[in-house]
Amino acid sequence: MSPPADPSENPLSPLASADDVTTYARDLPAPQPHTEAELEALLGLLAMKPQPRTVAIGHSRDGPSSAAAEAFASAWQARGGQVLAVVNWPETAASWLRPATRLTAGGPDAWVIAAGVLGFAQLARRLRHSTDFDPARAFAFATLSDSRLTALTGPAALHGLRGASADGGTWDVRRGWITSYPRTGERV
Repeated sequence: MSPPADPSENPLSPLASADDVTTYARDLPAPQPHTEAELEALLGLLAMKPQPRTVAIGHSRDGPSSAAAEAFASAWQARGGQVLAVVNWPETAASWLRPATRLTAGGPDAWVIAAGVLGFAQLARRLRHSTDFDPARAFAFATLSDSRLTALTGPAALHGLRGASADGGTWDVRRGWITSYPRTGERV
C-alpha cells in the first residue's frame, strides 16, 4: 500500500498537527439532524453506475450523526443494499487505527459517513495513511461540507468525496475545494 498523494507535515503520523487543530477546529458547528431531502440526495448519489451493493457506514457518536447513519442503513437495506459494517468513533481519540481498519474491512463498494468535522478529519487522515480507503467511493451527509474539513486533512486527502446538502443539493471535494450544487431542477 502506498501512502496518500497528500504529504503531511510529519509523514510518520497521520494526525493533524496541533496548530492545524487550533486554527481550523475552532467553532466548528455540531452535526445537525439530517433531512429527508438530504437522505434522498445521498441515496441518489449512490445510484451511480455501477451501483454499489455493499457499504460500510461510519459515524461519530453524537445523536444527529448516529440517527443519520441509522436512517441511511434502513433506507439502503430497504432498496436491497447490504451494510457490511457500522462503525462509530469519538470526536477525539488517541488512535484512529481501530475505526479506520473496521470501516475498510470486508472491502465495501462504498463508504457512507455521518460525522462531525474534526473527528472525521482525523479518521480520514488515518484512512488515507493506513488503509485502501478511496474517497472517490465515499459519500457523506451535509455536516462534512465545511471547508475546514479539507484544511484539516490536506487538499488531496479527500479528493473525490461527494455528499448531500440539507436542502437536497449535493457537494463534492476536488483539489481541496468543496463545491456545492443546487438540487436538480432548481435555478441558481
